[in-house]
Amino acid sequence: MGCGRLVPRCPASVRRSACGAFLTNLVVSLTLNARKGRDFSVRKSMRSKFGFGQFCEPAASVCLFPLSVRGSEGLFMVNGPPSFTESPVFQRDFGKNCKAVAFSKDGSLFAWCSGEKVNIVNVTSAGLLRSFDLPKTVCLEFSPKNNILATWQAYSAAKDGSAGAPNLQLHDVKTGKCLKSFIQKKMQNWCPCWADDESICARNVNNEVHFFENNNFNTIANKLHLQKVNDFVLSPGAQPTKVAVYVPGSKGAPSFVRLYQYPNFGGPQSALANKSFFKADKVTMLWNKKATAVLVIASTDVDKTGASYYGEQTLHYIATNGESAIVQLPKNGPIYDVVWNPNSVEFCAVYGFMPAKATVFNLKCDPVFDFGTGPRNAAYYSPHGHILVLAGFGNLRGQMEVWDVKNYKLISKPVASDSTYFAWCPDGEHIVTATCAPRLRVSNGYKIWHYTGSVLHNYEVPSNEEMWQVSWQPFLDGVFPVKAVKYQAVPSELPSAEPKPAQAYRPPALRNKPVTSSKLHEDEPPQNMKPQSGSSEKPLSKTALKNQKKHEAKKAAKQEAKTDCGQDSTKSSASQNTPRSAVPVVTSGDPEIDKKIKNLKKKLKAIEQLKEQAAAGKQLEKNQLEKIQKESALLQELEDLELGL
Repeated sequence: MGCGRLVPRCPASVRRSACGAFLTNLVVSLTLNARKGRDFSVRKSMRSKFGFGQFCEPAASVCLFPLSVRGSEGLFMVNGPPSFTESPVFQRDFGKNCKAVAFSKDGSLFAWCSGEKVNIVNVTSAGLLRSFDLPKTVCLEFSPKNNILATWQAYSAAKDGSAGAPNLQLHDVKTGKCLKSFIQKKMQNWCPCWADDESICARNVNNEVHFFENNNFNTIANKLHLQKVNDFVLSPGAQPTKVAVYVPGSKGAPSFVRLYQYPNFGGPQSALANKSFFKADKVTMLWNKKATAVLVIASTDVDKTGASYYGEQTLHYIATNGESAIVQLPKNGPIYDVVWNPNSVEFCAVYGFMPAKATVFNLKCDPVFDFGTGPRNAAYYSPHGHILVLAGFGNLRGQMEVWDVKNYKLISKPVASDSTYFAWCPDGEHIVTATCAPRLRVSNGYKIWHYTGSVLHNYEVPSNEEMWQVSWQPFLDGVFPVKAVKYQAVPSELPSAEPKPAQAYRPPALRNKPVTSSKLHEDEPPQNMKPQSGSSEKPLSKTALKNQKKHEAKKAAKQEAKTDCGQDSTKSSASQNTPRSAVPVVTSGDPEIDKKIKNLKKKLKAIEQLKEQAAAGKQLEKNQLEKIQKESALLQELEDLELGL
């Protein structure tokens, strides 16, 4: 699914009697769209993958991806593009006890807990497959091949203090049998991880990673034991499966991430790659789609320098061929988001103090394209990887930038104010943004957009109601073909969503005078970071730029010294009476260093005044003479500061 990341996965719920209604409405929508003369680019793939051939007429933008909505108004389904209508046959469930829902990875199965039971529905045949008596379930997850349903309930110990009942169950979807039960106290990372073909299943138990094979949970096939394994991630895609493990540092030792190929766990020498680093209280590990590299975001809870409320973050790159590097980010500040392009050959990072920068890097960690600065804290690639959305949600205004990735050309700049959720539709053409409770309890609702900036559908929840979750039904890759990028906004019956620009307050005395524009920050424009054809130059890193400035400053100082030597004696004597500190004003960008330079120049100026007084015959005090003696030390300190800019 991987298209929406601001709220938990796939909220939806249906009652048993509603499944047939959903399918009926789906057939009606397909037929209506077919009569409008649409092509059938989706029909063949849907027939082969999901058995829709018996009713699929020619269609392109057909309603094959409904939107599920859950809130205080109940649970209901909304048809996707182009109709956006609530199912007329689907009976809205007005209950509020559904806390856990899940689609399967291919979207063919749907499970939910109604507060009484956990039910599994086959979406294609509208039939109830299984029902489990687990009323307290709060988390659900399907295995990749739909063979296993994992359920989790809050753990509670027995009254006598002994261990409580197992709260993590793994159920066989076909037979309904509970294959295994585990005790899983924490909700974080509660679900076991499967390889895409379900040949391997793994879970972290007491700082060890236990591996099961072919869904046989009665026998531990392998164990990965390091000092204290804190987290692990299995690689996506086909065999052989790779494992990324994170071990936090202790007693002065660094933290590290290692990559292994299952089942070769025979010590550090068997690792495919290793990357160690300091300043890491927790990490986030992100595999690319082809399982050739991992991005590691290392974070500290507290920034000891006091520069950031969010702690301190660093970004590391580790490849399965043994290569590793730290990704040099040109701007200081927190790392808000990092996301791989589905093509697995580049990634985008959003980072730096506001206004934040966004940059695309290649597998050599060299910048490819810099989007400049702007109010943003998230990045979302489309399912096909041909469009990138940069957005500023949460405490930002909801401004979005939609970019054509191939040409790095801006497509549109819509604004989705107060959004707490963003997700691409599986077709790669449409987007949903939503304002959900409990993050925001007012102005709840959702909008469906075309990426060109047009609002195609807008649903607002009544003021006394709340909306909790909204999500698309997922589909496997390849179901929807990639289409050419459009730049012209598609037609919409709704008015433009562009908000009126807010006017800054002006005191009465200035209201009839011309407006003078002023900005706290000058926005940096986008720029292509690729070397131009015929040029082998690469963009300089942050350290290289600093060294280059030092070299240029030293070179300028030497040149100035040579010029002074060539001057005549009169000019030389005059220059001796001139303070050596009189150099062109250079700012470092660091307020503390600029302050020290200013104070040093002030002291040197005072010393020059004392020397002039002494030359005029004035008797100087002892402390004044001591100040003059410190002149050479002050000049050396000033020179060091200025050359270090």
